[in-house]
Amino acid sequence: MTVQELPGAAAYRPTPPPAWKPLTDPAPLLPDPEPYRVLGTDAVADADPELLLRLYAELVRGRRYNAQATALTKQGRLAVYPSSTGQEACEIAAALVLEERDWLFPSYRDTLAAVARGLDPVEALTLLRGDRHTGYDPRAHRIAPLCTPLATQLPHAVGLAHAARLKGDDVVALAMVGDGGTSEGDFHEALNFAAVWKAPVVFLVQNNGFAISVPLAKQTAAPSLAHKAVGYGMPGRLVDGNDAAAVHQVLSEAVARARSGGGPTLVEAVTYRMDAHTNADDATRYRGDSEVEAWRDHDPVQLLERELTGRGLLDGEGVEEARAAAERMAAALRERMNADPVLDPMDLFGHVYAEQTAQLREQAARLRQELAAESDQHGTEDGGAAR
Repeated sequence: MTVQELPGAAAYRPTPPPAWKPLTDPAPLLPDPEPYRVLGTDAVADADPELLLRLYAELVRGRRYNAQATALTKQGRLAVYPSSTGQEACEIAAALVLEERDWLFPSYRDTLAAVARGLDPVEALTLLRGDRHTGYDPRAHRIAPLCTPLATQLPHAVGLAHAARLKGDDVVALAMVGDGGTSEGDFHEALNFAAVWKAPVVFLVQNNGFAISVPLAKQTAAPSLAHKAVGYGMPGRLVDGNDAAAVHQVLSEAVARARSGGGPTLVEAVTYRMDAHTNADDATRYRGDSEVEAWRDHDPVQLLERELTGRGLLDGEGVEEARAAAERMAAALRERMNADPVLDPMDLFGHVYAEQTAQLREQAARLRQELAAESDQHGTEDGGAAR
């Protein structure tokens, strides 16, 4: 018996009900087939020369910061460091597009973005040094904690942005995540809520080719990560992540859209991690030298430097000035990181609750007594030795 022969077949509707119809026309949400570029194209004529020079200075400083932090791990001054060498254009652009009142939600690799936003270079490394959980006041800097869980910062960014919108505060949140983080459940939840609420948030995916050792093709079959935006009802943008001017422009447009009430945007910046995942990783086990060398020809620092020198906006003296400033930053970072931190054990209880619980007060009192007893013991031993 066919469907048409069933009782009540006249009332059977072979098409879905009207409620199935798309809520949004997907066509305007689709990313361009190729990553957007500015450097080396006609679009560069419209770029602000002062912005380009500032981007260049920050890129040079960021490259030196990565090298110095990596060296500190080899000297035992850092437990681990996830270098962003090769990804500096994404990091710097993300910091510079935000207003002071906006919030940055970085991932563990985004120390450069935090420093470019004004965070003390040493404080940005405090977590990786193991001194404190964060090392800085997130509220004072409008920078969420740098932490290692993947993609957990994304729902936090949506929550803050949605709360700001409900309060009438003119605040945009920019959340950064790697390509590996897009496979986490937090990524789905964040984008879904952001789109439904039209929260003023921008998601920046730094697609550096690998989730540690897993290449992108082994974690998604999507045409691009930017295409994932369509499924949530927000626009997806695809940009050359090594083109600092292009990343800055695309993010600026996304931030302006969010600020004006247009809702979230997903931006995929196609870039490459030149160094290993961290100093504990052996990248030669999953990628060849030829692949890395091919990306060196698309180095973000060199791309912008060639553009600036070619247009007469930067000369040899300007290049040396940028490098000298970066060296001064690295020297200060070395000096301060080589000094052993002075830590107070009582700080364990200082930032757990706004008001300490009875258990914490009891534990703090017990530790205080133990520290005092230890101090008295050392004093007695020292006095005895002196006599």
